[in-house]
Amino acid sequence: MSWKLGPELARTIEHFSAFPATGVSLRQMVQFGSNPSTGTLFRASQFLSEELPIRLAHRVQELGELPDGLNEMPSIQRVRDWYAQSFEEITTLQKPSLSTEVRERLMKPAKDNGKMSRVLSETHHNPSVKPGQYKSGGKQDVDTQKAAAAKARRYYAATEDGNGDWPPELNDYNTKFSQTLDKIKRRHDGVVTTVAQGILEYKRKRQRMQIDNSIQAFLDRFYMSRIGIRMLIGQHVALTDQRTHSDPNYVGIICTKTNVRDLAQEAIENARFVCEDHYGLFDAPKVRLVCPKDLEFMYVPGHLSHMLFETLKNSLRAVVETHGQDKEEFPTTDVIVSEGREDITIKVSDEGGGIPRSSIPLVWTYMYTTVDQTPNLDPDFNKSDFKAPMAGFGYGLPISRLYARYFGGDLKLISMEGYGTDVYLHLNRLSSSSEPLQ
Repeated sequence: MSWKLGPELARTIEHFSAFPATGVSLRQMVQFGSNPSTGTLFRASQFLSEELPIRLAHRVQELGELPDGLNEMPSIQRVRDWYAQSFEEITTLQKPSLSTEVRERLMKPAKDNGKMSRVLSETHHNPSVKPGQYKSGGKQDVDTQKAAAAKARRYYAATEDGNGDWPPELNDYNTKFSQTLDKIKRRHDGVVTTVAQGILEYKRKRQRMQIDNSIQAFLDRFYMSRIGIRMLIGQHVALTDQRTHSDPNYVGIICTKTNVRDLAQEAIENARFVCEDHYGLFDAPKVRLVCPKDLEFMYVPGHLSHMLFETLKNSLRAVVETHGQDKEEFPTTDVIVSEGREDITIKVSDEGGGIPRSSIPLVWTYMYTTVDQTPNLDPDFNKSDFKAPMAGFGYGLPISRLYARYFGGDLKLISMEGYGTDVYLHLNRLSSSSEPLQ
């Protein structure tokens, strides 16, 4: 029997959607998750059991209020139901009954060298976005938003573990909560492609070639919010698992020593393989990597791999299609990595013919593609974020830019029509930028 959104749940979701989301920075996530005790994980569960329903409620409301009949497309309604069902599962999960003593212990911050530690470092405004650009719902005033920020500091803080003798119901709840989040994450694996299918349904029904600015802005907000939701869920599930098998370089899914050269080399190999497979080439265009061997910084490797792979895939495709599949030797694409005080910058330079200046804004438009015919998406397609076949759907660069901006970086493109394109991927190494939700 399929799941249905009932009127009572719809009213609860509407209530939650009025509250603003609370942004968290990469550095805060690492500080918080460095020593995931039972008490600390329970505090994280408390934070997420309040924060995730707010974020999910924003998406349910927005999907239901999309203009021009887009909210009536079957694939859009399907995604809306996924978000509503996930909201219900988190809000109905039974919390344990705790004694006053345990509650007081949970509110005590962890000690650092015998002293009470600072709760967490402050977040800073994300430099890559304008205020409100990706605002995730919420109708409260400034005082309420300040209260939300205080809530983030209160919940996203490690607790004093003492001798570790937490009541067993805390550990049971942590396990159940993590299992619920893992189930939700799997349910939402196919969201990107299902929303893309919904946009295709809309374009066919309305006989539109392109989407307008309001739908473009919605997709930016929706996918940025999705990155944030999956980051919080993935981080929490990984921290819970980390208690039994941990890697000293990882805090959840964040690698404190992300090696840029290794990830760039892997992305180059993957992009060349896909290029050879797609065009039937014996040898794809060569890629030259210039990067210090020991360049490491704190980041989410999965995000960086995705951005590099998408950028390189676009460059190699442009080179092959500009010079022809029968060319014996293609021009080399350069990947140059530079380390600055604020940013690590990766430049991908190709000789793929460039893009006309008038077309550059379209590169950031969802469903814009240079592929002759946009292929059909199987409605039951259900792949993870980084394996979805985005070539031909015009999603590669717009979503990569959102990943870059999520932690305070950016993705920029400069083209020389008739010659080639330079893509600059800026990665913020300071790690204190808040999620762009305000």
